[in-house]
Amino acid sequence: MSALCLISVFVLSSCTTLGPEFEEPEIDWLNEWQSGSFSQSESSDFDAAIVQSWWRQFDDPVLVSLIKAAQKDNLSLRIAGLRILESRAVQGLVGSSLLPQLQQVSGASDVVTTSQSGGGNTNQVATQFQGVLGWELDFWGRFQRAVESADASFFASVSQQRDLQVLIAAQMARLYFSYKVTERRIVITRFNASIQQRSFEITQERFTEGDESELDFQQARTQYLATLSVIPQLELSLRNTRNAICILLGKPPESIPELAESPFELPIVDPATISDFPAELLTLRPDVRVAAWQVAAQSAQIGIAEAEYYPSISILGSLGWSGTSLNGIPNASALSVGPAVRWNLFDHGAIENNIRIQNARLQQSIEAFQSTVLEAAREVDNATFNLLKTAEQQLILDESVDAARRALEIANTRYREGYSDFQRVLSAQRAYFTQVERQILNHGSHLNTVVSLYQSLGGGWEPKSLEEMIPEEVRRKMSASNDWGDLFEAPLIDKPTTRNKDSQNE
Repeated sequence: MSALCLISVFVLSSCTTLGPEFEEPEIDWLNEWQSGSFSQSESSDFDAAIVQSWWRQFDDPVLVSLIKAAQKDNLSLRIAGLRILESRAVQGLVGSSLLPQLQQVSGASDVVTTSQSGGGNTNQVATQFQGVLGWELDFWGRFQRAVESADASFFASVSQQRDLQVLIAAQMARLYFSYKVTERRIVITRFNASIQQRSFEITQERFTEGDESELDFQQARTQYLATLSVIPQLELSLRNTRNAICILLGKPPESIPELAESPFELPIVDPATISDFPAELLTLRPDVRVAAWQVAAQSAQIGIAEAEYYPSISILGSLGWSGTSLNGIPNASALSVGPAVRWNLFDHGAIENNIRIQNARLQQSIEAFQSTVLEAAREVDNATFNLLKTAEQQLILDESVDAARRALEIANTRYREGYSDFQRVLSAQRAYFTQVERQILNHGSHLNTVVSLYQSLGGGWEPKSLEEMIPEEVRRKMSASNDWGDLFEAPLIDKPTTRNKDSQNE
């Protein structure tokens, strides 16, 4: 007994959690990096709500309602919520390993009938019961590391859902502006076609009267028909864009009344109104958080692998009872409790190579994290520069449209007064229509660039509960076939409760 106590004291005193303690990888270049959208000092004027709900600055209630509807009904977001639910269940599964792993109860009852010649029958009852309990103690932290890995995977699933929110909001805004640009292009094209139709009719009348050559008539007709041919293609694009919006809204292709109610004019966004953002905002992007949590999950796998070097120490216990109705045979009971050791002494390098595998995977996840941050910086820098340049180009195009409009007016006047031929009118029409087309397309590109900037900053998500992510109808169907306990209602904690929580930036 004393020897067992000494062994227990030695084992307990040597308990440790194997493997590296997770620390989020450093981003050495971030403090030195400069971009047009970032400042290296925290600004007291920075308002996180601007980034999180960036679409409100367009002052378009239809866009706001569409994004809100997509965040509620989008099927991809619903799937992401179900993956969080799955990860939460995995947490519970892995956490159960910290408690007794073996709990078995068995019992049997036998009735034996004995017949004797010349006598009656005798019934004898024999009953047995046995309970077994086995608890492998987590001396080396193998189970604790598994819990840490499951926790990190859970937080990664939460960040993945938030990253998808960012993507869905940006996709909806792009599709919405694309729809409005296409609508505007159809209106402009029809307007241009009406002008060209008038020119075509004038040349046709003059050609019929012999005052105009057939060349002018056919060229006017060609330009008019070419413009008309663009409209069906634009209408096709409009329909495809509408259907894409329907998919984001989680419904089949159909009319969207909100689109008919939206303002006709595209919003104007001045780059000067987009202020500097603190540099650490880059590390808070949901996809960067996903990469960080994946590093944490893999880091814990090393401790799990290293624990295989050491013996598995368990406490085993059993309780048994047996009884019979036979006279003279007493009932019996037995109780046993004691430690058990399992140690794989000769693994032929399997454990060492598994540790190497987990270390290599950890380094891969670290490099993937660094790559994610670099990609985030690239997106921010591209969006910032594109924003400035599309705004600069818009000013030039606005002036060119004014100039082309004036040139068309002059060409028409000189043609009516007989000072120039019709070719000058055709050239002026083409120049004006081309510049108007470029003007509206660049305006759409500028709005898309604003969307890209806020997407690159990780804006467009908000914390949600599983009840908000998974509709009540789906939860009701799932609950009808399975008991989910409080998994739907339990709040989603942003930060894990671990020894290294201060290093997290969730």
